[in-house]
Amino acid sequence: MAATQESPSVLTREPPRHERLGLSETDLVDMYRTMVLSRRLDERMWLLQRQGKVAFHISCQGQEATQVGAAWALDRGRDILHPYYRDMGMVLRFGMTPRELMLALFAKREDITSGGRQMPAHFSKKEARIVSGSSPVATQIPQAAGLALASKIRGEGVVTLTSFGEGATSKGDFHEGLNFAGIWKLPVVFLCENNRYAISVSQAKQMAIENVADRAAGYGFPGVVVDGNDILAVYAATKEAVDRARAGESPTLIEAKTYRVVPHSSDDDDRLYRSEDEVEPWQAEKDPLHRFQKTMGLGAELAALIADEAFEWLDGPVQRLAGPDVPAMPYAKPMEDFYLPNPEKITAAVRRLAAY
Repeated sequence: MAATQESPSVLTREPPRHERLGLSETDLVDMYRTMVLSRRLDERMWLLQRQGKVAFHISCQGQEATQVGAAWALDRGRDILHPYYRDMGMVLRFGMTPRELMLALFAKREDITSGGRQMPAHFSKKEARIVSGSSPVATQIPQAAGLALASKIRGEGVVTLTSFGEGATSKGDFHEGLNFAGIWKLPVVFLCENNRYAISVSQAKQMAIENVADRAAGYGFPGVVVDGNDILAVYAATKEAVDRARAGESPTLIEAKTYRVVPHSSDDDDRLYRSEDEVEPWQAEKDPLHRFQKTMGLGAELAALIADEAFEWLDGPVQRLAGPDVPAMPYAKPMEDFYLPNPEKITAAVRRLAAY
C-alpha cells in the first residue's frame, strides 16, 4: 500500500494572513464593525436625502475597505488625516462619531466641522487630528505636503495621510503636492482611491496610463497598486508606506483600485454613463464587506449582531436630530462668530484691508 502523506506540522504551518501583518482577531472584528457602521450610516443618509429631510449626500459605498484599512495603519495618537469627501469609514476609525456626521448632514448649529455652514462631508475634528478639506478637488494634496513639512521641521515623527479620487490626479495640485513632497522627502502618504469614475468621466478618458501609481516615479518615490476592496492588502501597503515616511525615507503614492457602487452624489444619475451589468458584480461578490466577512470566516450570527449594533447606534442620533430639540442652523453670523484662533485680531486686520 502506498504511504499516505502526513499533514504538515503545526510548527511549520504558515500563520494566518492577519497575524503575519501584526493584526489580532479583535482587530479584524473591529475593522469589520467599522466598515458595517460606515455602510449603514451611508445608507441611512441616502434615505434621509431621498425623503427630503436633508439637501445633499455624497457616498462612500463600495470604498470602505480602502478607507478603514488605510486608517488602521496610522497612529491615531499622533498622525494627521487629511481626507476627501467620501472618507466616512476613515474618519469613523479616526474618531468622528455618527452623531457628529449627522449634525453636518442636517446642517445643524452644533455641527463641529463648520456650525452647519458648509456642505456635508467636509470632515474635520481638531482633537482627532482630522483636517477639513476644501471644496475644490485636489486642494488637500499640497496642503497635506505642507502639514508634513511642518512635522518634519519640528521633528515630531508625525505622518500625514491624504486621500483623493483618481479624478484629482488630473489637477495641477496633484503634481505640485507630490513634486514638493518628493524633493523634500516629506513624511506623507498619498492615497488615491481609484473608483474608476470622476463623476461621469471614466478613467480611460482621464489618463493614457493604466495605473495612477506609475506617476510616482516622476517624483522620485515609490508608487504602489493595491486591490482596494481587500482590506488587509490596503492595510499592508499603507503600513509599509507609513513606516517608510516615519523613518524619513520618502513619501509613497498608493493607488487602491476600488469601485463606487452608487451614483457620484444624490444629484447624479449614474445610469447615464454606466450599465447595471457593470455595477452588479461590485454589489455582490466584489463587495468589500462580503469579501472581508468571507476572508475572516465570520459566522452569520456574529455578522448579524454587528449589523444590529450599527442600526442601534444610528437610530438615536437620527431621531434626535430630526426632532425639535436641535434647532436648524440659522444664517451664518458676521466673521466675529467664526471659529478663529484670535477672531478680534483677524477681524481687525480684515477691516484694515477693506479700508485700504
